Amino acid sequence: MTGTTAGRTDTATHRLPAWRAPAATRSNAVPAGAWWLWALGLATAASRTTNPLLLGLLVGVAGYVVAARRTDAPWARSYGMFIRIGLFVIAVRLLFSVFLGSPIPGTHTLFTLPEVPLPDWAKGVRIGGRVTAEQLLFALYDGAKLAALLICVGAANSLANPARLLKSLPGALYEAGVAVVVAMTFAPNMVADVLRLRTARRLRGRPTGGVRAVLQIGLPVLEGALERSVAVAASMDARGYGRTARVPAAVRHTTNVLTLGGLLGVCAGTYGLLAAEGAGYGVPLLVAGLLAAMAGLRLGGARSVRTRYRPDRWGVRAWLIAGSGAAVAAAMIWAGTADPAALHPGVVPLTAPVLPLWPAAAVLLGLLPAVVAPVPPSPTGFQEQV
Repeated sequence: MTGTTAGRTDTATHRLPAWRAPAATRSNAVPAGAWWLWALGLATAASRTTNPLLLGLLVGVAGYVVAARRTDAPWARSYGMFIRIGLFVIAVRLLFSVFLGSPIPGTHTLFTLPEVPLPDWAKGVRIGGRVTAEQLLFALYDGAKLAALLICVGAANSLANPARLLKSLPGALYEAGVAVVVAMTFAPNMVADVLRLRTARRLRGRPTGGVRAVLQIGLPVLEGALERSVAVAASMDARGYGRTARVPAAVRHTTNVLTLGGLLGVCAGTYGLLAAEGAGYGVPLLVAGLLAAMAGLRLGGARSVRTRYRPDRWGVRAWLIAGSGAAVAAAMIWAGTADPAALHPGVVPLTAPVLPLWPAAAVLLGLLPAVVAPVPPSPTGFQEQV
């Protein structure tokens, strides 16, 4: 009996690592598209609610996944910058509400600003005047929604490798994708340059704050950005960027019609999903637009003579990561139709927001990448298993 129990224990011990996330390598890295689909799912969920508790939960889920699975690459350090941008958006939204007024009626007056008289043609616009708690709370909810959306997108910037994202693009979008990826890497690389220069100044005993320090740091940052752009241009020219193959005119026209029509359908469907009243027509338009755009991109790929070396493979873990974001978005859209009051707490009269149980449980599905995604190596070389 003891031997049998020991054998079962050894078997369970050997099977346990199969349930754990493996160490991240080049071969099992998560495709950048999976991270973006996961982040866009969280962003879609954030756009469907103004409940600050749900928005805070979404930001917490995104932050935990970033903390658990980001690497030491330069683009992985941009998440903090997106958090600061989100806080700045909330502050600007509150300032606009204070100085420009709000259509939200309120009875709890906090203070009154001097009101600027405006002509008759500017009716409906107010500068100054009475500031109520209801309008500030409404502005806070509205700004928090936009801030959460930006932070979710920032999570994708911190987790997805821009170079691997470029490899995942279809051939028809390769040229535009290069420009987009270069633009996306500008902010993370700039953040890395600023951190590097501030660390160097700190080690030399020089101040890192103040206007003078900012000016002294800004010039090397701009110089580094210029040198990086020249290096990127040289590498693109060496790789034959812009070469295309000859295709018949009929194929080109069909490609343009399918791609343009598909993108318009995707835009209309996405707007329908983000709008409160467009959930009914948003999904069919989005699906039809995606199918047309994929067909157009498939035909347009014939123009590209680019080859791929070791293309990204979508395994089970990548589909689970992308599916978790889609599940969060779908659950939030369903909750918006089933119980809209829970996702949009009222401000007139003033009431404390309540955390709805099922939408909150659905948001927690976004934590799945922290379990299934490969574990990146730590700076000291020790690899942590989850």
